[in-house]
Amino acid sequence: MPLVRLTLSTRYEPDRRAQIADGIHRALVDALGCPEGNRFQVVFAVAPEDERFDRDFMTGGREDVVCVEITLVSGRPAEHKAALFRVIAANLVAAGVREQDVFVVLTENGREDWSVGRGETL
Repeated sequence: MPLVRLTLSTRYEPDRRAQIADGIHRALVDALGCPEGNRFQVVFAVAPEDERFDRDFMTGGREDVVCVEITLVSGRPAEHKAALFRVIAANLVAAGVREQDVFVVLTENGREDWSVGRGETL
């Protein structure tokens, strides 16, 4: 049950934001085998002037960054994570995001770090 925080510019219209969020969820299902019904996402649309990303860091040519922060329970091998990054990038490109504008960070923790209701842990 990953938690996704998606931060992107208000230049992305609401329907495009939905496509981007759908593409991220689809990648989690396809690349990591997350259940279809385990979708927990928060989308933050911010004014372009409130984003501060170095345009030339590594891939260069950034214009309108889509920042994807995924928190999930640890235990997946590095090759599955790499596959997730590739599928997210491909899905977001299909949704109209430039590939150099896709920025993903994955944070892992333990089941004891999650409570999804009634104060109970996973």
